[in-house]
Amino acid sequence: MPPPVALLRCAFALLLLGLGVPSPPTEEGGGGPPTREEEEEEDELPTVVVAILARNAQHSLPHYLGALDRLDYPAERIFIWCATDHNVDNTTQMLQEWLGAVEKHYRSIVWRSVEEPRSYPNELGPKHWTEPRFEQMMRLKEEALTFARSQEAGYILFADTDSILTNNQTLKFLIAQNKSVIAPMMDSQTYYSNFWCGITPQGYYRRTADYFPTKNRQRLGCFAVPMVFGTFLIDLQKEDTLGLAFYPPHPTYSWPFDDISVFAYSCQVTGAEMFLCNQERFGYINVPMGSHQTLEEEEVQFVHLVLEAIVDGPPMARSRHLYVPPKHPTKIGFDEVFLINLARRPDRRQRMREALFELEIDPLMVDAVDGRALNSSSIKKLGIDLLPGYYDPFSGRTLTKGEVGCFLSHHHVWKEIVERGLEKSLVLEDDIRFEAYFKRRLLKLMDELEQTQFDWELIYLGRKQVHSDEEEEVAEIPNLVVPEYSYWTLAYVLSRRGAQKLIEAQPLSKILPVDEFLPVMYDKHPNEDFKKYFSNRDLRAFSIWPYVAYPSHYAGDAEWMSDTEFSTIWDDDSRKTTWSGSQKTMKDVRSSSHGGPISYSFPTAPRDEL
Repeated sequence: MPPPVALLRCAFALLLLGLGVPSPPTEEGGGGPPTREEEEEEDELPTVVVAILARNAQHSLPHYLGALDRLDYPAERIFIWCATDHNVDNTTQMLQEWLGAVEKHYRSIVWRSVEEPRSYPNELGPKHWTEPRFEQMMRLKEEALTFARSQEAGYILFADTDSILTNNQTLKFLIAQNKSVIAPMMDSQTYYSNFWCGITPQGYYRRTADYFPTKNRQRLGCFAVPMVFGTFLIDLQKEDTLGLAFYPPHPTYSWPFDDISVFAYSCQVTGAEMFLCNQERFGYINVPMGSHQTLEEEEVQFVHLVLEAIVDGPPMARSRHLYVPPKHPTKIGFDEVFLINLARRPDRRQRMREALFELEIDPLMVDAVDGRALNSSSIKKLGIDLLPGYYDPFSGRTLTKGEVGCFLSHHHVWKEIVERGLEKSLVLEDDIRFEAYFKRRLLKLMDELEQTQFDWELIYLGRKQVHSDEEEEVAEIPNLVVPEYSYWTLAYVLSRRGAQKLIEAQPLSKILPVDEFLPVMYDKHPNEDFKKYFSNRDLRAFSIWPYVAYPSHYAGDAEWMSDTEFSTIWDDDSRKTTWSGSQKTMKDVRSSSHGGPISYSFPTAPRDEL
């Protein structure tokens, strides 16, 4: 006779406590061959149905299924219930390939596939949610729920294919919370997530004071919320979940006709409270953009989500059970793509290599000059001297060795551009967060510059506008402005003539930070004393707007660490800087969460809201 459910749950919680920090997972999700004791413990784990409902999801399936591959939960305790329908892409073939490869590992596989028709009646496109599509989704979820109950499974995990569980401990974590319905908070590149903190009596979104503190993890824990969706777990052993249903809606139901709202109402009726947990980074959710979105746009947007995961971690990885066409990185029309990186920051090098590989960009690695390795005498031997009277405009401190190293690194790139005769080059630092459509917007800009024969020498792709002054728009080129005083050199395009001007100014003999030097050279620096040391200040500089690149982290972020500010003074080896975040490295309060313009509205409905 099996032990009571309560005892099983208690034993499982104790097991999790005893596991401590998991060993590094293998491709199958474990940390090596299990011992006999571990096998016996795994036999006591509850069985779980993982419900996969996929439509036109070929862009996300490799990473989505890769996340399932790496779940730290014994596959023999998992049922896979998988359904797909109305596809115009390769979703069906990809699911069949994956299921065929993993079938022997899981407890059992259920496969539901509808190949024809490929669209719903009156559907405007593959992202359009019509009433028949909502009804089909509800019917499928109800079928998955019925299957889980028929198998006497302990839990069912609904996981949408636009939600990628990068944390392989997610399933164990959710089970251990002992809640009827519980969701891991999913991160996105906007204010969107997979929960609401408030709901109106009519079933629509209601803004509350708790949403942003929860979404931004200023408020940590597992919280009761009126709606979760995307990815959530149902405890089928609890009495208050026995009456939960997706279809048909409850007889008194009057909310919007969609599976998310119907389920939330069902939870209210049965008294099954929903919870959301945000103590850990569990994964990422792709932001829905509405019925107007094409599959190509969704794929580009998903690539951006992959880039976000590379920055914030844990990163996504494709399933090894799927064939994915190889990527072909190129210089994307530039004569060279320079990536500046310090040898002692292999973490950043790896992250940028992965990000650029996803964008199919082939960089040339440039070993940055490490300011920390310089001493005052070696700096003098290089012919470097401080710009007379230089001081940081906000902190008042003088130049740091880190800033010297940064300048020398960019100066090396400028020299190579001139020596190799490179007409147009892309220069990147190793702490970049790429915006959505980075490559598309950059290539469009370069094409417009060529078509109009526009005369340019430097173009910022990301920067910090120091003052809020309105900037002049370039009439001939959309999304191009004439920059005022700006900070940062994290990403820019430079012509051979522009590089020649920067070198001919002989800046090393009157050095200042490189991001102060550039505004001097295009004559927009506010300090007239600085400018008088550079007679030719006619650099033709411009900036893309909105920006396509931002810093990966800002001063105050847990992961932030400045290689320029945390060093000693340029001419004093014993005097360390104590500046823990200057005006340059702090987030602009006028900007979005990544330092740029807010480009998305706040969610007001469970689907098609953005």
